[in-house]
Amino acid sequence: MKILILSADRFEDSELLVPLAHLREAGMDVDIGSFEVGTIHGKHGASAHANRAIRDIRPENYDALLLPGGKAPAALRADAQVLALVRHFFASGKPVAAICHGPQVLISAGVMAGRTATAYRAVADELKAAGAQYRDAEVVVDDNLVTSRTPADLPAFLREIIKKLAVAAATPARPAA
Repeated sequence: MKILILSADRFEDSELLVPLAHLREAGMDVDIGSFEVGTIHGKHGASAHANRAIRDIRPENYDALLLPGGKAPAALRADAQVLALVRHFFASGKPVAAICHGPQVLISAGVMAGRTATAYRAVADELKAAGAQYRDAEVVVDDNLVTSRTPADLPAFLREIIKKLAVAAATPARPAA
């Protein structure tokens, strides 16, 4: 399976690097997309290599999307191409996972109405205003969507992502609307 992680500078270090390592160890092909190909920097000094520029990403080439938190979602949510990518994943029923501030990108893409999700507590009111039902839980699964709150929730977040990817591998995706 091929997974796309979208991020930018000021990502929450563990929320990008831990899933990246875990997914690769599970045999997944993982790309990191950002505004430009090159190094992106975490809030706490870590870095990651973005090997895909957002403008060049073809979402049909990916089986799932992951949105780490930190400050990166604030930049991503302002980008029309990012929002179009998110909408494609939702329209095609592919797994989407977001942690911490990652759901802000989903809010800006307009895909949260009627969904149940969690996020970092500062995002709770924004989720509710977008029409989502907010649950304060380590992980919330709603159909193809997996959300979590903080780095402390990473074990549950990763467990549910792997489950979703196993189901996705056994089920053909819907064509995007």
